[in-house]
Amino acid sequence: MDPRALWSNFQHGKEIVLLTGGGGYFGYSLGCALAKSGASVILYDIQKPPSEVPNGAAFIQADVRNYDALFAACEGADCVFHIASYGMSGLEQLQRKQIESINIGGTKFIIDVCKQRNIPRLVYTSTINVVFGGNHIEEGDEETVPYFPLEKHIDHYSKTKSIADQMVLAANASLLSGGDKLRTCVLRPPGIYGPQEQRHLPRIARNIERGFFRFRFGEPTAQMNWVHVENLVQAHILAAEALTSEKNYIASGQAYYINDGENVNLFEWITPLVCKIHMFISNATYLEKTVCSHLKIINSIIHAQTRKLYLYNYLHIYNSNLGVHIEIFTC
Repeated sequence: MDPRALWSNFQHGKEIVLLTGGGGYFGYSLGCALAKSGASVILYDIQKPPSEVPNGAAFIQADVRNYDALFAACEGADCVFHIASYGMSGLEQLQRKQIESINIGGTKFIIDVCKQRNIPRLVYTSTINVVFGGNHIEEGDEETVPYFPLEKHIDHYSKTKSIADQMVLAANASLLSGGDKLRTCVLRPPGIYGPQEQRHLPRIARNIERGFFRFRFGEPTAQMNWVHVENLVQAHILAAEALTSEKNYIASGQAYYINDGENVNLFEWITPLVCKIHMFISNATYLEKTVCSHLKIINSIIHAQTRKLYLYNYLHIYNSNLGVHIEIFTC
């Protein structure tokens, strides 16, 4: 959509918010919530949203690395949610130049456009990876857990997200073209889950029949955090509100860890899902294969959290309905 034609569709007086990454799972979820609350929403992404653009929102298909398109799309915006990123999992992780150009270069453009367009608020969706690299963290908070050293990150996604995280915080209180100040904050979620999430669960389902017997996994006793998409949406809305004068700019220059507030063991947390997936399977041998397959797939989630690999080479399964028993041993 031509940005010049966009504003005529928005009601005068409504707050205008722009979301980079608005075509992704979380960006779209946040955009829908903001539109429902009465804001005029611009979903900015190179990929189209997974469902229809809601009333009160418009979609602009463009790259976050396209400065001119970004500048045009941000006309009149009151707040920017910078969610777009690249390289978290899969083959994307190998595209180092693209990861850097999107995660770092795109963030630089966002900050510059906010300054030039006189946009007073910027909320950045970061990641817990900026402080985690295999080190044990217990009861960590924003005051006690520093950035993980850039040179020690083993993946380019985490490294570039850390750089972008620091760029956004450093931009706080920068002067805008109109003389006011830019207020920024960053939110650092762990893994996201929720209805229609497309990054993890469908991949598990597609691979559930592959029958892996040997696989690598994180420490069995390790605990971690997750965040439901609705909780993360609410956190972003509250963060944007906390960058206003009405809230005394309380979030200005701050970083926040966002999760469900519960530490969970992955095996226990994922068990209900596994049971649901296998509820119609009656062959115990096949079930052994599929559980192994399931756990191998979610290794990509946990390895990023633990940075440790463990080899499981025996699996026996029990289910009260199927009459089989589960035991897991490590070597």
